[in-house]
Amino acid sequence: MSDRLYFRQWLGGLDFAIGDPLAEQMVNFAYAVGDRETGEVLLVDPAYRPRELVALVEADGLHVTGVLATHYHADHVGGSLGGDYDVAGIVELLEETDVPVHVQTSEVEWVTQRTGVGTDALVAHDSGDRVQVGEVEVTLIHTPGHTPGSQCLLVDGRLISGDTLFLDGCGRTDLPGSDPEEMYRTLTQRLSVISDDTVLYPGHLYSAEPSAAMGEVRRSNRALVPASAEQWLAMFAR
Repeated sequence: MSDRLYFRQWLGGLDFAIGDPLAEQMVNFAYAVGDRETGEVLLVDPAYRPRELVALVEADGLHVTGVLATHYHADHVGGSLGGDYDVAGIVELLEETDVPVHVQTSEVEWVTQRTGVGTDALVAHDSGDRVQVGEVEVTLIHTPGHTPGSQCLLVDGRLISGDTLFLDGCGRTDLPGSDPEEMYRTLTQRLSVISDDTVLYPGHLYSAEPSAAMGEVRRSNRALVPASAEQWLAMFAR
């Protein structure tokens, strides 16, 4: 499948949304996962300038057939960011191409409220569901903590983690819908099944490297060091 897999990691402000000061500040990653043979592609977290992401896919000779959203925050799917900035995202993408947006069930309400997209555009999933793009299979892992319906995406030895887990640290747990106890369970239980040789691809460039093997992340990430829930909550619950 690796020969057939189409996988791209693009950095906001550098690979797309060039000249956008907010994109440059937020250092978001957007991803594309697809099947080279069928030409089908899923965009992951298409924010800031979604039409540019569609164009990047089309420049590679493929076409966008759907969206995977890791969570509802504006810098990942569009909408109002703190009431100060309006970020383009799935609404603008759907104006150009009518494709399904795949989210975790518990994130549907948050996505509709924050972006204005209708529920008819969303496909709600449970943890463990699989989304097919051509012959490529993406497994959806529900990882609440940063938001109620945060999800990580597992495809062919790669884990796209959104804001659940970074190479160093994890997502904030002091935002609307956040839950530090759920985040601890996510890090220590829900993601414990991910093998050490799986490569982690985060939602932001908060480290020197854009990706790393999970084994390396487990050895060096300060959010994975505490030996108990009490220690973790004392260090990271905000």
